Amino acid sequence: MKKYFEVLKNCALFNDTSADDLENILKCLSAKDKFYKKNDFIFLEDDKANYAGIVISGSVCVIKEDFWGNRAILAKLEEGDLFGETYALSDIDKLPISVVATQDCEVILIDCKKIINICSNTCSFHAKLIDNIIKILANKNIALNQKIHHIVKRTTREKLISYLSEQAERVKSNVFKIPFNRQELADYLSVERSAMSNELCKLRDEGIIEFNKNEFKLKE
Repeated sequence: MKKYFEVLKNCALFNDTSADDLENILKCLSAKDKFYKKNDFIFLEDDKANYAGIVISGSVCVIKEDFWGNRAILAKLEEGDLFGETYALSDIDKLPISVVATQDCEVILIDCKKIINICSNTCSFHAKLIDNIIKILANKNIALNQKIHHIVKRTTREKLISYLSEQAERVKSNVFKIPFNRQELADYLSVERSAMSNELCKLRDEGIIEFNKNEFKLKE
């Protein structure tokens, strides 16, 4: 596991932990590393909610599919990000979502319940882990509220403007990159890709935005 320490020390779950503690933490949380190819499912809806994951390389999407296979993206996560912890720490038996690899990726799976169920060794780092996991859950709740703010807009145009504005505010610059390709952005905003592409072109032609792939510039 030591080869992953450079990535893991940037994971919010391990804020303010030493390298020695990190090695002990991974043992305590029964950590195991896994490799997934692009489009592999890491977690599948209705799986048991036993584990959380940390992205070591590549990226994953948390998705929800309806009866007909239409996909909504709840979040996209990249190197150092934690996923699945909300469900692993809850009382639910089965996952209501899936997690899929959007690139070839490495993931470390951890037994998240061991964070809050302090082990018989009374490890000194548990208090810091609990503090970190509470902050992660709070920040993800804020991010979910931001997404709701975007998707409740009535039109595709309004959803795009809301999302792009929030991204600019987040980095405090009118030039920024988004983590999504076109299909992923459409799935995230719950809109049709073709309609979204048309609106992006209209916004560009009106001099409101410029874009090249996933890089955007908001104009005054």
